[in-house]
Amino acid sequence: MMPELGKYAVEVTAAYAVSLLLLAVIILWTVMRARRVKAELDAAEARAGKEAMDA
Repeated sequence: MMPELGKYAVEVTAAYAVSLLLLAVIILWTVMRARRVKAELDAAEARAGKEAMDA
């Protein structure tokens, strides 16, 4: 159900599309960064555990 937007229909629809695209990009970037940071943290914890065993 699309409300009647009159002569501004194209602009309003484009604004919604751009907003949704930006939200999708931000969410994707956040998920990718979280995975990368988790992998780095796991690697650091593994190194710290190995160093503790060697000591």
